[in-house]
Amino acid sequence: MNKEKKDAIKYLNIARGQIEGIVRMIEEERYCIDISNQIISSVSLLKKANGVIIKQHLQHCIKDACCEGDLDNKLDEISTLLEKLINK
Repeated sequence: MNKEKKDAIKYLNIARGQIEGIVRMIEEERYCIDISNQIISSVSLLKKANGVIIKQHLQHCIKDACCEGDLDNKLDEISTLLEKLINK
């Protein structure tokens, strides 16, 4: 496993811990702004992990697709993914 994948897993594990903490905060009826700040932090970590995964895809899968003649399919996948990211 390369460094980038390890980083993505690290971000996701931190986010998981934060989300578990957020659930506890809600159960304990903690201050809403504190809860919201933790949610924002978790979303940021998820976005970081997604960025790492997308970068890996571009550097490896797209590169391989060029050599194998499957570039159009991979570009369609990236285009669909970017539409999802932009339209949120």
